[in-house]
Amino acid sequence: MVEIIWSEPALSDLDAIADYIALESPVAASDLVKRIFGHVEQLADHPDSGSRPQELGRSRYRQIVEPPCRVFYRYDGHKVFILHVMRSERLLRKGRLASRAKRAKV
Repeated sequence: MVEIIWSEPALSDLDAIADYIALESPVAASDLVKRIFGHVEQLADHPDSGSRPQELGRSRYRQIVEPPCRVFYRYDGHKVFILHVMRSERLLRKGRLASRAKRAKV
């Protein structure tokens, strides 16, 4: 079982998405956050289970999808670092994960 570490920017991403959804439905926002945390917790036992983001080709980053979100992470062999959460319909900026990984000291 590996340790899961959420970066501050990833938590802020999730909070902003939940706040937006809560404007229309606080229950839906709460349900989404619970589903995302539940899906991420599965990485403790299966850290390599996420797919590689198509935009990045062969990279060290992986993602899990919990509609309507994508959760990007990096596994270093001992810990899973959650780096970014975004809405699925948005485009991933390639430099965003690398800069967040540096700030999280991954």
